Amino acid sequence: MEKKKMFFIYNPKAGKARIRSKLLEIIDIFAKAGYEVTVYPTQAKGDGLAAVKEQKRGDYDIIVCSGGDGTLDEVVTGVMQCESKIPIGYVPAGSTNDFAHSLRIPKNMISASQAIVDGRIFSCDVGAFKDDFFVYIAAFGIFTDVSYETPQDIKNLLGHMAYILEGMRRLSAIKAYKMKIESEELSVEGEFLFGMITNSTSVGGFKRITGKYVQLDDGEFEVTLIKKPANPIELNLIMAALVNRNINTDCMYCFKTKALKITSEEEVAWTLDGEFGGKHTQVEIYNKMQALDIKVPN
Repeated sequence: MEKKKMFFIYNPKAGKARIRSKLLEIIDIFAKAGYEVTVYPTQAKGDGLAAVKEQKRGDYDIIVCSGGDGTLDEVVTGVMQCESKIPIGYVPAGSTNDFAHSLRIPKNMISASQAIVDGRIFSCDVGAFKDDFFVYIAAFGIFTDVSYETPQDIKNLLGHMAYILEGMRRLSAIKAYKMKIESEELSVEGEFLFGMITNSTSVGGFKRITGKYVQLDDGEFEVTLIKKPANPIELNLIMAALVNRNINTDCMYCFKTKALKITSEEEVAWTLDGEFGGKHTQVEIYNKMQALDIKVPN
């Protein structure tokens, strides 16, 4: 009986490099399930994406990745750019792992690996952003550069608090952007200090920050746009509303949409799944409904 073939990509530096002590046990789980495993440790940013794109169609039955959400983003982007419907598996090993939480993939790496061989396929939505893709969030403005500018050793030490502390340090330098947002559901112009287009139940480790009724396969994003505050008191109200999900319509817009176009007067830096997504004056974002097959627990 011919063995199934698995391409296993892992980031040895993700989180606290904890995969190093689990690697042999993880591979053993895959081997016992009948997989012939090819292992690829990434060495630098972009390695996961390049490794996926180098594979020929039909080389593997499944691609599994282990690392943070950035590693997952690279692998998904590679699969999407190759226009391949090959299923993927995810063993979370980063400091936040928002998307894994949304899919109820276990935090425990051994349990997550077992779920890949025993679980089921779930077809989830993927975001298309210009020529790029994102798994669970595209965002701009305050805090969005924190995740990709916070040093890895600080992330490892502080976990979620690293993002919060780094963000708080920047509150004195808040910048708002003049923008025009266009979608079927809402068209508006104004000054915004933050925006996120999401397909996730949590962001930065905060649960329900994207909404209470999020479905990952419904073909729609959850959009949150925060207006420029007039004073520090309004800023505090915005932060409280965002974290507690008590929507203050005087401070923000929240809606669902399949697609939207955002135009700004100046270049705006974007983050895609916590990684730098470039600076743009215009972006068009589309939801590719159920475009990705990923293994999840039964």
